Amino acid sequence: MLNTTLCYIEKDNKYLMLHRVKKVNDLNHDKWVGIGGKFLENETPDECLLREVKEETGLTLTSYRLRGVITFLSDKWEGEYMYLYTATGYTGEMIECDEGNLEWVDIDKVCALPIWEGDKLFFEELRRDRGFFTMMLKYEGDNLAEHSCKLHN
Repeated sequence: MLNTTLCYIEKDNKYLMLHRVKKVNDLNHDKWVGIGGKFLENETPDECLLREVKEETGLTLTSYRLRGVITFLSDKWEGEYMYLYTATGYTGEMIECDEGNLEWVDIDKVCALPIWEGDKLFFEELRRDRGFFTMMLKYEGDNLAEHSCKLHN
């Protein structure tokens, strides 16, 4: 199982989104996702988050929160544990990302973009803000076949 982070940076009721259009053989090609990536060896979730945000955006996070852990299962790709964050504070100037185009998107319009079906489920949990959660998303090919969510308050 891969360990990854994903972060939605918030500003003015918008999320910073990455439209994945630049990488070759990208399972997220043409999808809109948050900022994040794979853990390096001996890296904690917070360390991975801060490094990936800096590498992909040029920004340094100053205020962030772990919101949940998502388990992705697939008949097509390696499984993944994704640590899901939101962030409201940062410093620095945005840079161009080599994985796609960065854009601020109204939070209420994100689900209308080409995103994974499971992402809509965790966006709903972020919106409801009921506390820390774990979620399982099982895909068959590109289709969401099964899901579950548990709150941990």
